[in-house]
Amino acid sequence: MKLHELAGRAGSRKVRKRLGRGIGSGKGKTGGRGGKGQTARSGVRIKGFEGGQMPLHRRLPKRGFTSLTRDDVAEVRLSDLEKLAVAEVDLAALRSAGIVPQSALGAKIIVSGKLSRKLSVKGDVKASKGARAAIESAGGTVEVLEPKVEAKPKKDKKKPKPEAKGAEEGQKA
Repeated sequence: MKLHELAGRAGSRKVRKRLGRGIGSGKGKTGGRGGKGQTARSGVRIKGFEGGQMPLHRRLPKRGFTSLTRDDVAEVRLSDLEKLAVAEVDLAALRSAGIVPQSALGAKIIVSGKLSRKLSVKGDVKASKGARAAIESAGGTVEVLEPKVEAKPKKDKKKPKPEAKGAEEGQKA
């Protein structure tokens, strides 16, 4: 056997179809794409079209939603506060320590880990019930600034409509 006698197995190499090369090739004129229209063009396909039937992605119910404010309030663990070198904890201190991202508008302390030192939590940093109890048991304090909610002015009840003049004259007579 010599190198020029080597050949691949039968069917291992397919001859590519030469589209649009004349009527004799069997794939001339439209090149195997059928007639005219959107599907005959290159690169364009109708995604999810089911021949006029309601498509599957529109038949199925929608589930859930993407919250736009999910990342506004960051979670802070008690173990993170243990490592923090500051005695007064507020949002600026958490941001500078890298515990909370710069984009966070607030933070909430959750119970995870232990706290053995005295801390003072102030400002936009809230704490869960368990975290508040853990901080206070360690000798610290939690002062949360509650947002001021102004009461909306109450609307006046509808006043009775004055009766028409013609109706009064009719009753007197």
